[in-house]
Amino acid sequence: MSNSGSLASPTPMAALTVLRWHVFLSFRGEDTRDTVTSRLYSFLKEKRVRVFLDNDGLDRGDEIAPCLLEAIDDSAAFIIIVSPNYASSHWCLEEMARICELGRLILPVFYRVDPSDVQRQMGPFEQDFEKHSSRFGEVQVEKWRKAMEKVGGIAGWLYITSFFLNFTGCFGIEGKPGGTP
Repeated sequence: MSNSGSLASPTPMAALTVLRWHVFLSFRGEDTRDTVTSRLYSFLKEKRVRVFLDNDGLDRGDEIAPCLLEAIDDSAAFIIIVSPNYASSHWCLEEMARICELGRLILPVFYRVDPSDVQRQMGPFEQDFEKHSSRFGEVQVEKWRKAMEKVGGIAGWLYITSFFLNFTGCFGIEGKPGGTP
């Protein structure tokens, strides 16, 4: 029985030597750039993990930068930090959809959101998708909804004070970065 449709299937180790990035961080800058994202990025860099982080962001109205799509394609695994305003950004949703298409390892972090709300696009996400429907059309929005449903259905981490202990412990990495956001 094939498991090719699974989003959380591990990437073969051979691919890690071919791809430029071990991990691509997908996040909504206004929600998490200065908190969980920067802490996670620093921690992973300290552990010598090659992490792609979009430092420049995108301006309103811009299309998703080709360099972001290239970085997604050139990454072995993805940490998607889903926050209350994640779905308000069509760029974040486009990243998530592209990530889901690749079928590589996805590690969701649920930052101040309920994973079931992510999976069902309820709570803060419901209105975002309604707004996107009028601007981008139902076909595009349905693609984003399916990606969000899949990510919400993956066992991930709720961001709490013990997040780094739990997250890094599953990879056999010891230690916890200092401070909490």
